[in-house]
Amino acid sequence: MKPSGFSAESLAEVFRCRRSELVRLGAFILGDRQAAEDVVQDVFLRVHQRKERLDDLDDPFPYLRGAVVNGCRSVLRRRLLIRRHAGKDQPYPPLSAEEAEDRRQVLAALARLPARRREVLVLRYYAGLSEAEIAATLGISTGTVKSTAARGLAALARALKESR
Repeated sequence: MKPSGFSAESLAEVFRCRRSELVRLGAFILGDRQAAEDVVQDVFLRVHQRKERLDDLDDPFPYLRGAVVNGCRSVLRRRLLIRRHAGKDQPYPPLSAEEAEDRRQVLAALARLPARRREVLVLRYYAGLSEAEIAATLGISTGTVKSTAARGLAALARALKESR
């Protein structure tokens, strides 16, 4: 029997157990860990304020993951708006110096992909979601997930080949 309503204690447990996973997801999409932490914090705050949204869910994690992806999209839109008004086309913040060179190159190439391709690849290969789960998270068809992933992988391979 399903408990009636999702409690604040349950949300706190999800926060303790899954927060770092959501932060890493956001960091891959944004290329900035601090911004990802802010997005995840905002998502949990909004969900806590409106816990009734989770009342009918057996597992709130897919909902939270989708909310994090949407929060990252908002951050990227704000960044684009700021760059437009500043008159500069600045790249994402530089990666930390202690990261390995291969990882740096992959993350940099991933950051240059269009947003949808980047989101699909991160959700597929980092978060390990199925095509159906990615489609549900992003609100697109599974066919679009397949074609976007294929194009994203091809572009990523080309970018990595050029950088070596």
